[in-house]
Amino acid sequence: MHPWNPSIEGADTDVDPDDRGSAALEFIVVGLLLLVPLVYVVVTLGIIQGQALGVEAGARHVARAVAGASDATDADRRAGRVLASVAAEYGIDPGRLDLSLACAPAGTACPRAGATLLVSVRSSVALPLVPPVFGLDRAAVIPVEATAAQRVSRFWEGG
Repeated sequence: MHPWNPSIEGADTDVDPDDRGSAALEFIVVGLLLLVPLVYVVVTLGIIQGQALGVEAGARHVARAVAGASDATDADRRAGRVLASVAAEYGIDPGRLDLSLACAPAGTACPRAGATLLVSVRSSVALPLVPPVFGLDRAAVIPVEATAAQRVSRFWEGG
């Protein structure tokens, strides 16, 4: 009889010797099976969020830089410098960045004085730890895009 519970007889004989200590092992295995994918998802979402913030900052800053430029040459120079700076700041591959400019109302030269400039910046985020087998690294990408609008300076000299 057990001293703390006299009604239990032979409690030690009911436990299978093969099951001793397996709860800790099961906890570790199941914990790792759940923890590894969770960590991967968190890391991946962090990378995607960082790239999305970079693309958004790029669109906003390029729109401001181009809208405040004096002419087309100055606008191209400013846009290139801002995009390179944002790519370096956020760790974005400059080769993956795609910049497009449009003006509203459509159908006229862009940019032009008084128009609303629409700047779109697109990129793609490669998922981490995807092997370059059978082109999986090129297929496992998440596209991110941001658009910013800015009124072009009334002192724009055209061109």
